[in-house]
Amino acid sequence: MSVVFTNGCFDVLHRAHIELLNYCASIGDRVIVGLNSDDSVKRLKGEHRPINNEKDRKFILESLECVDDVIVFSEDTPYKLIKLIRPDVIVKGGDYEREKVAGSDLCEVKIFEYIDGYSTTKTIQNITNR
Repeated sequence: MSVVFTNGCFDVLHRAHIELLNYCASIGDRVIVGLNSDDSVKRLKGEHRPINNEKDRKFILESLECVDDVIVFSEDTPYKLIKLIRPDVIVKGGDYEREKVAGSDLCEVKIFEYIDGYSTTKTIQNITNR
């Protein structure tokens, strides 16, 4: 059984998130998502984030057919979690460089092609500009 790991804030779920998670499911038997805690999202994205709290973000991700498990982590990177899970593959979006992905020294890393025009920041900007 192959385990695929991905991680992120998944604050306001959009098409690129779903495409990435479906890709994860297509290359492995089990998909585990590392979800940034509310505190780590604030540190990474700023004081006004997250929009949705970690309990709600976790619930939404767990409701997706392509996701098998969601684990909340508080650190800025999921390195400790990756060491614990020991996935076969880590998947990150196309805005990452393989060598700079947390855990790239522990297992194979695949970069999912970035879907242009989709980002949580852009979605939030679109909502506030209306």
